[in-house]
Amino acid sequence: MSSLRLDLTSKIYPEPDSVFSVNDHFDHLPDSLLLLIFNKIGDVKALGRCCVVSRRFHCLVPQVENVVVRVDCVISDDESSSSSSSSGKSRGPFFSIFRFVFGGIVKPLQALGQFLGQTRASSSLASSSSTSSLAVGTQEDGEIDQSGVTHHSPTQVLKNFNEIRCLRIELPSGELGIDDGVLLKWRADFGSTLDNCVILGASSVIQPGSIKSSTQDNGIDGGLCIGIGGASDDNGSIPESFYTNGGLKLRVVWTISSLIAASARHYLLQPIIADHKTLDSLVLTDADGQGVLCMNKDQLEELRVKPLSASTASKRTLVPALNMRLWYATHLELPNGLILKGATLVAIRPSEQSATKKDVSDCSWASTAFEEPYRTAAKMLVKRRTYCLEMNSF
Repeated sequence: MSSLRLDLTSKIYPEPDSVFSVNDHFDHLPDSLLLLIFNKIGDVKALGRCCVVSRRFHCLVPQVENVVVRVDCVISDDESSSSSSSSGKSRGPFFSIFRFVFGGIVKPLQALGQFLGQTRASSSLASSSSTSSLAVGTQEDGEIDQSGVTHHSPTQVLKNFNEIRCLRIELPSGELGIDDGVLLKWRADFGSTLDNCVILGASSVIQPGSIKSSTQDNGIDGGLCIGIGGASDDNGSIPESFYTNGGLKLRVVWTISSLIAASARHYLLQPIIADHKTLDSLVLTDADGQGVLCMNKDQLEELRVKPLSASTASKRTLVPALNMRLWYATHLELPNGLILKGATLVAIRPSEQSATKKDVSDCSWASTAFEEPYRTAAKMLVKRRTYCLEMNSF
């Protein structure tokens, strides 16, 4: 029995030399399995660390098909905005509303202007008014900030990937500066130009169980919230006060600023789309969940074949003439108890597209643009009275 036990023990506990054998069992895993693991990892910085583990990993990582790039920060040396903001204090109420939304978009869009460029020292896109850029922190050669972290643009980070099919880029925050408690979300689909865009907004949000909204309406939608299921709101009509107290004007600003943010993102994706012809889907979003730009395989191919039209005023895609459908509710209560005051849904399509497609009246694409609970809000809004608007190209 003792010899049997000794024999079993020797099989269970191999000799020390074999424990540290160069022939590791991990080496027996097939490349296909390792690629499956790397595709589950996705994050570009984690994959960069995998590259330095072994020569085999270094050869396999560039074959990863699903990549996620999380932009760490906006690097900016231009902080001189106080003078420009103070000069607009006496320009009237509309300028205040304009600055309320667009004031938060200027500097992020300047940063997006170098989104796909090289580092600040060598970028050909650098502007004399701003030296901002979006950066991904890595440990390789690149631009080193004061904390010792090395930064690269997303284009640099992705240049060694050869087989990307699904790419997701996440900005640190949305471009549109809005007050706390105000809801503003958008989703846009692009080919060579805008295919469609859906915008959901609310002047304030009441969380379940709350008595008061988390922000005041500041007069924009004052007096519109009559109560849940108020009689004057049953037919989905917009109250007359909506046109006179700045409610409609604010929605127009939301719409324009969302379209500008979307078209700026689209314009700056051109180099990545050109460099990675294997792409089947591309999503450019932000950590705040404010805006999402999506492109599928057909839309990506359309952009490669048909060059986009750029705006002469800035580095963004020209927005074509648009047809818009608007739905509004002064007070919208969702099944989970969330209440949206001044809830607005805007569904946007190019005028040419609306003239050729027969399913224009079908707005199911607009009601499914967002995740819950806002998908439910969109579905509730599209059942209300529809208002049609038009907008020229810009």
